[in-house]
Amino acid sequence: MDIIPSDSRQARRQARRTLIAQAVLSEGQLRIEDLTARFGISLMTAHRDLDDLAARGMLRKARGVVSAAPTSLVEASDLYRDTRQAPQKSAIAALAARQIDAGQAVFLDDSTTVLRMVPHLAALVPLTVITNALTLMGAVKDMRDLTLLGLGGQYHAWCNAFMGPQTTAQITRLRADLAIVSMAAITDGRVFHQSPDMAATKRAMLDAAGRRILLADHTKFTRHALHSMGGVEDFDLVVTDDRTPADQITALRRRGVAVQIAAVEG
Repeated sequence: MDIIPSDSRQARRQARRTLIAQAVLSEGQLRIEDLTARFGISLMTAHRDLDDLAARGMLRKARGVVSAAPTSLVEASDLYRDTRQAPQKSAIAALAARQIDAGQAVFLDDSTTVLRMVPHLAALVPLTVITNALTLMGAVKDMRDLTLLGLGGQYHAWCNAFMGPQTTAQITRLRADLAIVSMAAITDGRVFHQSPDMAATKRAMLDAAGRRILLADHTKFTRHALHSMGGVEDFDLVVTDDRTPADQITALRRRGVAVQIAAVEG
């Protein structure tokens, strides 16, 4: 059984919910009954805890199961996504950062792969970053010689970002040198996301940028999502990692897309 601090009742509840979230984020999916045994709580308490975590966009409940993993209809929370393929995402982000020149204005989306570009941005200033991602805003807001344009709109807890018609309306009034985005899935030469609002927000960024770069680790080529935002040929460059199958790389290049492959150490 996981140990929970014995301070106040509220502190114990918060600590327990944090441990529950960490357990589900780590394993991807758990049965609710298993959580009651692991944390020594009643089924009613487990449901209350999970309802709170679900309301914050961290987890999903369905038919006796709690999940953090994505499906073709629902994207995972940013917390879960950030734990997946971390070495590949870091390598891709480092390689993609080389595409940015000092003095440019750049759209950066809410994806956890793009977030990993933050450590490389200080060396590229002066720079204007335009983003809908609250996490990214917090990460760059104090960076010297970096101008931050934060996109507003409807806030979504599961991705800690803004999206929707108000967000896309703001994007259409701008023109950036570069847009760097990631998506949930690449299937048959098309790029997909589970959320129609997210797909529309990313599409708006592409339409308002001079160059377009897609960041996609190898798992994106085996996933499925519902809403297409365009074809891979809409991008000037795709940056992926060295675990992406050779036939997928070949297929991209046959469509006229430039591809760069990030080597992952270890």
